[in-house]
Amino acid sequence: MKKETRQFVIYSRKSKFTGKGESIENQIELCRQYIAVHFSQEEADAALVYEDEGFSGGNLERPQFKKMMKDSQKTKFAAIVVYRLDRISRNIGDFAKLIEDLGDRHIDFISIREQFDTSSPMGRAMMYIASVFSQLERETIAERIRDNMHELSKTGRWLGGTTPTGYESESISNVTVDGKVRKACKLKIIPEEISLVQLIFEKFLETGSLTKVDAFLLEKRYTTKRGKNFTRFAIKGILTNPVYMIADEVAYGYLTENHVDLFAEKSDFDGKHGIMAYNRTLQRPGKAHQIRPMEEWIVSVGKHPGVIPGQQWIQVQSMLEVNKSKSYRRPRSNVALLSGLLVCGDCGDYMRPKLTNRHAANGELIYTYMCSTKERSQRSRCQMKNANGNTLDAKVISEIKKLSEDRSFFADFLAQTKKAISGNREGYDAELLTLKEKLAENESSIKALVSSLTKSAGTSAEPYIMEQIQELHQTGEDMKNRLAELETLTEHQRFADQEFAFSRQMIESFAANVDDCTVEEKRRLLRAIVKKVVWDGENAWVYLFAGDGEADLPPFDAPEVPLSEDSE
Repeated sequence: MKKETRQFVIYSRKSKFTGKGESIENQIELCRQYIAVHFSQEEADAALVYEDEGFSGGNLERPQFKKMMKDSQKTKFAAIVVYRLDRISRNIGDFAKLIEDLGDRHIDFISIREQFDTSSPMGRAMMYIASVFSQLERETIAERIRDNMHELSKTGRWLGGTTPTGYESESISNVTVDGKVRKACKLKIIPEEISLVQLIFEKFLETGSLTKVDAFLLEKRYTTKRGKNFTRFAIKGILTNPVYMIADEVAYGYLTENHVDLFAEKSDFDGKHGIMAYNRTLQRPGKAHQIRPMEEWIVSVGKHPGVIPGQQWIQVQSMLEVNKSKSYRRPRSNVALLSGLLVCGDCGDYMRPKLTNRHAANGELIYTYMCSTKERSQRSRCQMKNANGNTLDAKVISEIKKLSEDRSFFADFLAQTKKAISGNREGYDAELLTLKEKLAENESSIKALVSSLTKSAGTSAEPYIMEQIQELHQTGEDMKNRLAELETLTEHQRFADQEFAFSRQMIESFAANVDDCTVEEKRRLLRAIVKKVVWDGENAWVYLFAGDGEADLPPFDAPEVPLSEDSE
């Protein structure tokens, strides 16, 4: 009776994209060899591979690891094999939960470097012990980093990175007792920027609203360091940054009450310098920075001037805390289809849906599309008329459905799309053929000259023949390079043909399927076909994907039902 082949899984991880340490490929190969030796070659060859490169072992937030665990719910895995224990996790809590979860589902865990195998009681015990030491190593490293931060915080200097609005980095030097020159950086005020920071604090204290401060900055056309419009997120980042707070007596009391790790004496709070807060943000790859609890901050008095009195800065923090409960919440039931596709024809910003509390005769929730810049600036930067969302969505769907029904227009559209995708395919093919012929002629000429060279060796003709051979050789190399380029382009065209076939299939099936789709499925279908929709206040212009170019539908109007401009 044939033995049943079990499904093994290989998982590999590397923290950084470097050539140091065990590469992903080496880890996988060593795991395959282990499976082949201890189980069978057939099972080793059939092993599934999941690999994460550029991710830390500090937690389990890794895309391929998550996929592996999700797949393990659907497929019966015999064992998960790793090269080394810390490839899975350096966190003992995460690791213990993982082993418990795998054990409940009868999936073994094997680490080949430590020779641990959870199929035996001793293997499980030894694995937990090794995991404890792995976490100890990680926590020791973290402790060293924190100790280093403590030392750096005593200097109150700027450690690098993006400087806060209102400041720039300035290099300073000092000579130590042993005669060595040490360089460091401190923050230096940029007068025009710091006055804007003070204005932002002033406006927020006056209005108590991030939205109103945002509208004010848009109306007055104030921009960030990089010349972009401020967002509420950027404004809040300025208002919560302690770097602007003057190190005065009130600031000292606030910091000590909140149990920060303070590396400054009360006498250092001179009412002139600003605050430097280290270890303030939690930074994780692929995720937005998070502000740590204040008791985790490492704080000192900086060498830069502060600009916001402690009392005012603390008052702003209290106001922001109160505003949390009133912050914008995205509607739970959003039936709008063109979010992320509809663009304002005036300012170019996206238009987002605004739900009302009313319903149409068919029970559908009534909504409009409003330009984001118009809303944020309270109409000071954009006056674009709102679009009736229900009418516009239905009209866009209707017009795309007509594409496949109107054979004449559909044929023209397909020809336009084909041309945009295919580019100069015919020209590439013709040039490729001609180039191959010329390259063959060039090779023949070189062979003929080489033959002549043997007869002319030692004569005055020899250097001239060598020069011709060299020129023909260089010409041949140039032709080979162009040949390789053309072959790459034609290969890309092959994929473009597949893209064209997909586009055609999507549009042809759109009319037949769209009415039976859910709202989310309709959105996905639209995003596969529509590049953008531009609203000019009267008409909507729909641009469809056509390779790197655009194909457009004739404009159509979407008259509004009588809704007030302030409809919510």
